[in-house]
Amino acid sequence: MSIHKNDLLLKALRGDTVERPPVWMMRQAGRYLPDYIRLREQYDFFTRCRTPELATAITLQPVDQVGVDAAIIFSDILVIPQAMGMEVLMEEGRGPLLPATIRTQADIDALISTGAEESLNYVLEALTLTKKELNGRVPLIGFAGAPWTILCYMVEGRGSKTWDRAKQFAYTEPALAHQLLDKITLITIDYLKAQVKAGADTVQVFDSWAGSLSPADFSRFAQPYLFRIAKALQPEAPVILFPKGSWYALKDISESAASGVGIDWCISPRVARELTGNKITLQGNFDPAKLLAPIPEIKRSVKEMIDEFGPQRYIVNLGHGITPNVPVDHARAFVDAVKEYSS
Repeated sequence: MSIHKNDLLLKALRGDTVERPPVWMMRQAGRYLPDYIRLREQYDFFTRCRTPELATAITLQPVDQVGVDAAIIFSDILVIPQAMGMEVLMEEGRGPLLPATIRTQADIDALISTGAEESLNYVLEALTLTKKELNGRVPLIGFAGAPWTILCYMVEGRGSKTWDRAKQFAYTEPALAHQLLDKITLITIDYLKAQVKAGADTVQVFDSWAGSLSPADFSRFAQPYLFRIAKALQPEAPVILFPKGSWYALKDISESAASGVGIDWCISPRVARELTGNKITLQGNFDPAKLLAPIPEIKRSVKEMIDEFGPQRYIVNLGHGITPNVPVDHARAFVDAVKEYSS
């Protein structure tokens, strides 16, 4: 068991009383930080991910420069399709590209669903190295993409606003979709367990495209796999689920094995609390675009947000990843406002 000088995040996930809520930001290690941009100019994306020393340096930047209460390992959700045998290219400024997509039973049969510890060893090395460098300052978060979101990329081949191809696959070939989701789930559970072993204090599962599904389809194609992951990891470490846009599932999620749930800005704190009955720690839900507002306004909005959620069983975060155009002092003001909070 790690001893942390600042264990606010872990306390909040356990439901312990905290003097103030913890704060971190999704995508905090990256594109808005000048030091990260300098590394981006020297090394391509997957080199940054696959070089433990680089991934560690990037992971530590927001802890050192912005003062967040947790580090999240610098990596990508699409390392899972790579580990399963698919080619993933990352085009700077254009996002991911998977040249050979999943279409048939043969495509699914060809996927590897074991050996995450070997194929993704570079992430585990980065976690171990980061843990050492942090030296107990703050907890370390590991993560993976959720099965539905990974399926979206595997079938679509690139990012999309509507995920038509992925949804068509799920609706016209549901048996194949469930086979694919099952394979992704198996390797993801192994991968997250290995992350905990390597030093992650908690893990987050990003279901970035869950909101593309209706409530009924979420309960078919997303929720069962999220819950399987949470249940498998529960004995190892607290799990935060982040199914973006799926506020309708909050009641079910509050009764799952997850310790925390991330929410976006399209739901009010009051409704989120009502739906979850205070049975789970809520995380969110500041609109990242609001970080472009004047600093006094950011600080005022953060205080209002904490007042609405209440400081207990709550992790201050954004409702999605920080955008590249946010000035570093605005990100710092967001964090400072939490640290200055007293109800």
